[in-house]
Amino acid sequence: MSEDNRRSTRGIVFLLAALSALGPFSIDTYLPSFHEIGEKLHATPLEVQQTLSAYLFSFAVMTLWHGAISDRFGRRKVILVAIGLFAAASVGCMLATRIEHLWFWRAMQGISAGAGIVISRAIVRDLYDGSAAQRLMSQITMMFAFAPAIAPLIGGWLQTYLGWRSVFAFLVLSTGTLWLACWKLLPETLPPEKRQSLRPTYLAASYWKVMTSPHFLAACAALAFNFGGFFLYVLSAPIFLMSHLGVPETGFLWLFGPSMSGLLSGSWLSGRLAGKVSLPRTIALGYVVMGSAAAINLTLNLSMSPGLPWSVVPIFIYTFGMSLATPCLSLFALDPFPAQRGLAASCQTFLQSGFNGLTAALIAPALWGSTLTLSFGMAGLMLCGGTAALLHQRLRSIPR
Repeated sequence: MSEDNRRSTRGIVFLLAALSALGPFSIDTYLPSFHEIGEKLHATPLEVQQTLSAYLFSFAVMTLWHGAISDRFGRRKVILVAIGLFAAASVGCMLATRIEHLWFWRAMQGISAGAGIVISRAIVRDLYDGSAAQRLMSQITMMFAFAPAIAPLIGGWLQTYLGWRSVFAFLVLSTGTLWLACWKLLPETLPPEKRQSLRPTYLAASYWKVMTSPHFLAACAALAFNFGGFFLYVLSAPIFLMSHLGVPETGFLWLFGPSMSGLLSGSWLSGRLAGKVSLPRTIALGYVVMGSAAAINLTLNLSMSPGLPWSVVPIFIYTFGMSLATPCLSLFALDPFPAQRGLAASCQTFLQSGFNGLTAALIAPALWGSTLTLSFGMAGLMLCGGTAALLHQRLRSIPR
């Protein structure tokens, strides 16, 4: 790609960030509405929680295919179709009259939402290599951080003044705006001569190649466990904030504000270190920060009662370290597969989303009973991620 064309694509970083943020935004926006959804649809708290699990599992399954489809038909076309389907599913959620309806439409949202995060990663690798790709990935992560921060705030105010259906009405409007922006501004970054086949034999061989790569699996495991240590708190937000810390429905900024600040500052530093500090050293620094956060979190919960602001300070530190390491690990996961970047990005997102679904269905409900058990969850998941990252580093040092 020429230098002029590279300059012309720099403005799409905001669009890529919005596409990446669609999935987490649609998770966090309706969290403050859980109680009213249960009341209005005559559902138990566990049944309402399963609307999140339905979303996450369908998100994971379909992300396995978004990249391969975009490798065949191009990035732009698949993005436009997926966002249109997401808007239609949001209408279904808004009009749901039974919890079973909401399960179905949330699953439909999950099927289409993953295209944004998968294909945006592939677009980054279509456009850039090396430190330039790390900087762009870091910039996207910085702006992506706003989604989980502002989503529950928007959802909380909509819930307070207009009720739970207004949350999904807002998703319809915002998704429609994103579709128009993509239609107008998103270029096609995969030329026809580089597109891949959808023949079953080719796909089977490609998926087997990616999903049996120890380097790829170790990097993906590190990403999934790292994010799980933070996502555990996102999933537990209504209980963590309102039950354990006594925060009202409009006070979700107590969790998502520190999270956003950590994600922004860690991503900014990762971008600044690109080309100056090696990827492995940047990842190691990220784990030093995450390990410190987990240790502080355990110490506070063992020695003090839950309260503000000390119960949320470790989350800021953790997300800082996590976002410092994430761009580097993401590049390590995709780099071995230059001809199948979309498919590899699909597999990466599938594995992470599948683990997110497992966290939503089993891990979070098992640990959200107290802030102490949540802190043990953060520490345990971080240790699993660090072990996977260390394994990846050792595999990279072995000549292939």
